[in-house]
Amino acid sequence: MDKVRLSKLMAERGLCSRREADALIEKGWVFVDGERITVLGTKVAPDAPITLDERATRQQQALITILLNKPVGYVSGQPEKGYSPAVTLISAKSHDSRDRRRFSPAHLKGLAPAGRLDIDSQGLLVYTQDGRIARRLVGESSNIEKEYLVRVEGILSDEGLKRLNHGLVLDGKPLKPAKVGRLNPEQLRFVLTEGRKRQIRHMCEQVGLTVTGLKRVRIGRIRLGGLPEGQWRYLREDERF
Repeated sequence: MDKVRLSKLMAERGLCSRREADALIEKGWVFVDGERITVLGTKVAPDAPITLDERATRQQQALITILLNKPVGYVSGQPEKGYSPAVTLISAKSHDSRDRRRFSPAHLKGLAPAGRLDIDSQGLLVYTQDGRIARRLVGESSNIEKEYLVRVEGILSDEGLKRLNHGLVLDGKPLKPAKVGRLNPEQLRFVLTEGRKRQIRHMCEQVGLTVTGLKRVRIGRIRLGGLPEGQWRYLREDERF
C-alpha cells in the first residue's frame, strides 16, 4: 500500500486544508496512530488513524465563517478595475443587527471567499477562515447544492427546459445534471451542484434566454433568508452546510 503525505490525507478526510495541516504538524498538534508528527512532508498509510491535539480543536472552533448578502456591482474575489471586492462590505456598520455576536477586525484575517458570485449577480456569499468549510463548498468532490432565483427574457420551450436540467455543454465539458423549474414566465429556479464561471448565464444563452437578474438564495442547508442586501452575519455554531 503506497503511503501518502499526511497533510494531503488530512485534507481529504476534511480535518482541515493542506496549508492548515502543515501549520498543525509544525506545532506538533497532529498524531498518527498515537505518535506525534512534527516533520513536514511525512508520509503515512492511507488508512492511518489521525487525531488532533485539543489545542488544534479549540483553534478550529474559533475560526470564523461569514454569510454576506452581496449586492450587484461587487466582485467576490480579487479586485477588478472599477469594482470593489465584496469583503469590503464586512464591517461593524453592515453587521446584521439581529446577530448578537460581536464583530472584531481580527475576524477579517485570513478570510477568503468559499465560492464566487459574479459582479452582475447578488445573494448569498460565504467567506471563511476555515479550510474544512471551503473544501466542502468548493472542493473538487463537493456536491453541495446551490439554489438561485433567475429572471430571464425570452421564450423557454419544454425542450429547452429539459436541456437546462441535463444535456448542456460548457467549454467542451458536459455540465452535471441540474434541477431547473419555472416559477413564472419571467423567473426560473436553478439548483446546481457545480459552480463554473457564469454557468447559469451560459446555460440560458444556449436555450435562447437572456438573464436579467440572478440571486443565490441557498447553499446546502444555509438560506439567505431575511438577511438585508449589503449586510452580513456570522454562521452560527448550530448551523451546517
